[in-house]
Amino acid sequence: MGHAEQKPKYTATEYFELEAQSEVRHEFFAGEIFAMAGASIAHNTIAGNCYIMLRQSLRGKKCRVQLEAVRLAVEEGRHYTYPDVMVSCDPADQRESQQLHRPVLIVEVLSPSTEAYDRGLKFNQYKKLPSLRHYLLVSQTTWLVEWYQLTEYGAWAHTALAETEDGLTIPELGLTMTLAEVYEEAGVAPMRIVPPAASPDAW
Repeated sequence: MGHAEQKPKYTATEYFELEAQSEVRHEFFAGEIFAMAGASIAHNTIAGNCYIMLRQSLRGKKCRVQLEAVRLAVEEGRHYTYPDVMVSCDPADQRESQQLHRPVLIVEVLSPSTEAYDRGLKFNQYKKLPSLRHYLLVSQTTWLVEWYQLTEYGAWAHTALAETEDGLTIPELGLTMTLAEVYEEAGVAPMRIVPPAASPDAW
């Protein structure tokens, strides 16, 4: 009986060395390295819109917003990712040159190849970050933003924003974000609500 070929395992140090030489970004989890696929134009536009809104909201505050080229140490030595957008208000992070450790907000724009990962394992890992308070999952196929917010009771509350007039407000970041602003120039149509067909019994 044949044996399945085992993927090579890497140390975090080896991962950093490979990443420094590579033109393609990779995420790292438990010794495995995963190349990040190229993003669509809609993906980049949505991430850019979120970055611009956050950049404007944070002007004059002691917080910084970063785009996807900045690495996040989710679990030191075990898990490293590149969130699409993240905000950190921690002074220690602002002294870093290559990666952050204490984000307060993370935005991930969903792609078919990564949606299950972003919703499942990655979010479970992100929950381990003591600093994290807000996690936004943004669809790139329709107007839909899912906002996970850590409550004062330690539970993650979920709010789905899908109506064209919907928006969210995060006072501590001075942020008010509408769906129209998130999807501006992204070429993505709002969610179309189709009413259920009338039952013959109702006639």
